[in-house]
Amino acid sequence: MFWLYPTYIAPIFNQFKPLGNVELKTKIDNLLKRTGFQSDGVFVMDGSKRSSYGNAYFTGIGKNKRIVFFDTLLKGMNDDEVQAILAHELGHFHHKHIKKHMISSFTISLLGLALLGYLINQDWFFHGLGISHPSNHIALILFTLTMPVFSFFIAPVNNYLSRKHEFEADAFAAKHANADDLVSSLVKLYKDNAATLTPDYLYSAFHDSHPSASIRINQLKTYK
Repeated sequence: MFWLYPTYIAPIFNQFKPLGNVELKTKIDNLLKRTGFQSDGVFVMDGSKRSSYGNAYFTGIGKNKRIVFFDTLLKGMNDDEVQAILAHELGHFHHKHIKKHMISSFTISLLGLALLGYLINQDWFFHGLGISHPSNHIALILFTLTMPVFSFFIAPVNNYLSRKHEFEADAFAAKHANADDLVSSLVKLYKDNAATLTPDYLYSAFHDSHPSASIRINQLKTYK
């Protein structure tokens, strides 16, 4: 899937064109050399066909890795801000955040399946939820409906780890790009994506995988 997605699957849903901005392309090439990252190209995706949401991401594996910018992101940012955003994404790659996330997701899935395998053989699980005739397919439905109730309480742990990764990526970006450019790009992204700049701390702990803008900006100022 990592190999097929960027080349064959993603183009079914969106158009991908090579980055045409020569000055920005030169800055990106220099950034890639400084950080030791190799890619199969830099592309622009027509994200504006669905929304005004701006984003940038990596896709692919090995030599088939690609850097993709939403066209909405490029319209609202100057070249230095785009470079800072890319440096942040490179920080995730440098710290192996994607690999760590995959390992944790696989582990949680395995534990969930093990729990499901245990509950399938427990009559109290069915009777407690009003089911008098247990079966495997009913167990799967009940498990799917009840798990969000309990996983809600471990959400702060997952969000804490995710926010830790964001801080690490920000620190990497501040080292290889300009921290002020990342700050200004973050403000624009939060505004364009209609995100609250100062959310309630308790609500954010349960629902936000990224730190609030004010916290990230204050942290970035310490890296200058």
